Amino acid sequence: MKTLNDWYKQGLTSSEYIQGMSVNKEKMLSIYNRSSLKEEQKEYLHSLQEQGLRALVLTADWCGDAMVNIPLFMRIANEALIDIRYFIRDENLELMDQYLTNGKSRSIPIIVIIDKNGSEVARWGPRAPEGQELADELFGSLPAKGTPEFDEAFKKAIPEFQRKLTEDKQLWEAITDHIIFTLKSNVPV
Repeated sequence: MKTLNDWYKQGLTSSEYIQGMSVNKEKMLSIYNRSSLKEEQKEYLHSLQEQGLRALVLTADWCGDAMVNIPLFMRIANEALIDIRYFIRDENLELMDQYLTNGKSRSIPIIVIIDKNGSEVARWGPRAPEGQELADELFGSLPAKGTPEFDEAFKKAIPEFQRKLTEDKQLWEAITDHIIFTLKSNVPV
């Protein structure tokens, strides 16, 4: 079985991932360019710079959650000097299946933080609680999945979900706060 270090060596760099995107690329880059960190967050993240942390990110460009979460994590990683490698979910099921949501779902994105020795020190994803609330609000009352009514209702709900993900800066702050909280809870300074 591959170690996290082995996986890390095989991942895509940020530029390779972005260049390979065919869906949501402009929206993701727009979120990155319009997001920011608070000074106290930057101070904390700077305290992590010497640790040699790295991240494995399971993602896919079609995923709305990845569209918003990945650029916010990129901003965090830049401040903490966390080197990121990306893994397209459906091309890396052996890795994905080690990080199933609720033990059964291949939900993305999943961010796995490893130390310089390759040991997992933190894990985040696929959503912050506020992102889950938004999804529950927009998708919770849809008809049963697998029915024709579901497909139609889901297609109607997606544009509103994407609009909120790409425009709601309070949601971005909540996601950023949650990722940083996860780091603080798991990575000693």
